[in-house]
Amino acid sequence: MLKRIKVNMDVMEAMLYFWQATSDREKVSEKYLNDLAKMPALAIAYDDEFNAESVRKVLSAITNREPFASKVKKEGRFWNNNMWMLEDPAYTDSIIQPLKKLNLDHLVDQINKDVPAGKYEEVEVFFSPLHTEDSYGVENKLAVNFFMVVPDFEGNLKVGELYLEDYLKEKIAALL
Repeated sequence: MLKRIKVNMDVMEAMLYFWQATSDREKVSEKYLNDLAKMPALAIAYDDEFNAESVRKVLSAITNREPFASKVKKEGRFWNNNMWMLEDPAYTDSIIQPLKKLNLDHLVDQINKDVPAGKYEEVEVFFSPLHTEDSYGVENKLAVNFFMVVPDFEGNLKVGELYLEDYLKEKIAALL
């Protein structure tokens, strides 16, 4: 039975620093990029096409203002999405500020009604800068692609056609 939903924003805090420093024309160190690439919120989406080296390579090209071209669609999308955040910090902020305040405790009872015999007591939800998919779930961890979270005109967040909390409720229930 689910007892807790933990929201983990660590990788997004790291990315906010990256985007701000890069926007201010500061060079972000390779060590920082390597450490960032090892974070669980990104690693959950790694596969044969996209891995820690992909993250490092793309972010290094961005911070060093080097041209980037890849034959791997996921790397190209990751590069494009990161460039978008650099170009529109107000848009980024319109997503990140509500996420920083997100508390999902009230969803626990609702999810337990739908999945009373869930196999995890805690689910960790990451918001991660990813590539092509809207989310990745492994065991009791769910990584939601930050780039797929979209604000509407009323200040609500959506993923696809669903409001963020409805989306999360559905995805967390599927993990259990």
